[in-house]
Amino acid sequence: MLVISGCGNNTATQAASTSSPGASPSAAAEASSVPAADKLNIKVSFYPMYEFTKSITGDLANVEVLVPPGVEPHDWEPTAKDMADISDADVLVYNGAGMEGWAQQIVDGAAGSDLITIEASKGLQIIEGTEHEHEHEHEHSHEEEAAAEADHDHDHSHNDSATGEADHDHDHDHDHGGLDPHVWLDPVMAIKEVRTIEAALSAAFPGNAAAFHANSDAYITKLEKLDQDFRAGLQNTKRKDFITQHAAFGYLAQQYGLTQVPIAGLSPEQEPSAAQMAKIVEFAKANKVTTIFFETLVSSSVADTIAQEIGAKTAVLNPIEGLTEEDAAQNLDYLSLMRQNLAALIQALNE
Repeated sequence: MLVISGCGNNTATQAASTSSPGASPSAAAEASSVPAADKLNIKVSFYPMYEFTKSITGDLANVEVLVPPGVEPHDWEPTAKDMADISDADVLVYNGAGMEGWAQQIVDGAAGSDLITIEASKGLQIIEGTEHEHEHEHEHSHEEEAAAEADHDHDHSHNDSATGEADHDHDHDHDHGGLDPHVWLDPVMAIKEVRTIEAALSAAFPGNAAAFHANSDAYITKLEKLDQDFRAGLQNTKRKDFITQHAAFGYLAQQYGLTQVPIAGLSPEQEPSAAQMAKIVEFAKANKVTTIFFETLVSSSVADTIAQEIGAKTAVLNPIEGLTEEDAAQNLDYLSLMRQNLAALIQALNE
């Protein structure tokens, strides 16, 4: 038995509010005690960056998501108004590793300004995305990228001292430059992203450092419990292989001893060819696939097609790139959606 995760074009709708999607991630944010004029103005690229950042700042900042409702974050581009809003902000938090193809333009443009840019994945071990993750994976760090690009000089703004960046930036295009940016789907990597954001904010705003650290500790305790539950739940499953179309779960698979086999590539917009579909159907039949995963913010057509072909059922494996209206109505957040992913994997990998 194996499982497949499918994706396609965006058909679902994200939560209506971009400034406060889903449930409040921090008790500190429940009641406003800081005057609005004194709060930091922070823009974040997409939902996981919102939850991580808001969990750190609590009531000390207004945190707003840039990617609007219903838009797949892989392909979103900021408008002129978005660019102006970012310029007016105190901080921009983005995932990096090629997730936001537009971010480098912001970083370069921030040189000499007061805007602080924070790349949450800075310093993490980034894997290269391949069409088939069951093939040998090659890893490289951001530092290795820097060595390969040592002949390129880049200007840096005040954000460099805040984030601890040395002397390199990265150019990433819409296909992520071959890098897999989905680090937030691994709870261990998520912890590191939270610490990176916390450190950068504390360096930039030392008067709030104690609060940022306390809030981070509280949230990381929850992430550590999530990691423990994933480790225990996936340790003794009958199978360790699952097939995905959107290659979003490579870090999760690597962390918990699973193998992700993607149908297509790193972006949901990459549809499998007829030949790829045929190979996947053949593989699924040979390995008695019983569950085909699809995603919440994209069409389930690929998953439905393969499921119908092999007589399998479909289920959700959520890359948590945004909240649906239903998610927001149920006060779901990163932690609860990750637990739904864990439950789905446990069930599918034990059938």
